[in-house]
Amino acid sequence: MDRQKVILCFGDSNTWGASPSESGVRYPRDVRWPGQLQKILGDAYYVIEEGQPGRTTVWDDPIEQHKNGAKVLPSLLESHRPLDLVIILLGTNDLKARFSLTPEDIALGARRLVMMVTECPVLLVCPPPTDSHAHKWQPMTGAYEKSLGLGEKFAKVAAEVGCDFLDAGSLPRNPTPDGFHWDTDFHVELARAIKKIITLE
Repeated sequence: MDRQKVILCFGDSNTWGASPSESGVRYPRDVRWPGQLQKILGDAYYVIEEGQPGRTTVWDDPIEQHKNGAKVLPSLLESHRPLDLVIILLGTNDLKARFSLTPEDIALGARRLVMMVTECPVLLVCPPPTDSHAHKWQPMTGAYEKSLGLGEKFAKVAAEVGCDFLDAGSLPRNPTPDGFHWDTDFHVELARAIKKIITLE
């Protein structure tokens, strides 16, 4: 029997499946985008979720501890090996006002994560822009304006390092109550878009 192709989905609360309308509530596994991707790909693939609320690309959060993606990714790459694909979808938490980062800074953080993956291909996914009302949650003050510049910067990084790329901001997305977590329709849209890019033999 052929070995299943193993895909690691490395992300934040949207990969974890946070509801945009009820704090702390998580969508079921088969609703979250990694679960949707598993359903689409079928039994020949094994899709692993590694989503953590609040996770950043490479930054230590002075308020919430243990959120630095760069510090945990090497351990995950080892514990889940052999891997056939790593999907990196981070950057939304980097938009928080307390980090004072530019879109380029955030993209460079994502670049560092991509470069950590040396044994299999990477799909870099740029998170979609937040909604304009995301600032109603104080930590996201200014996030909307900065988020609009992420797609271009992430695309540049992907071209430089030679990995596959998806700008999730190009997909249709409904506004949500908090402005930065996704509704169930977007989880489906994202999984379908990722499926079109995956070309594992």
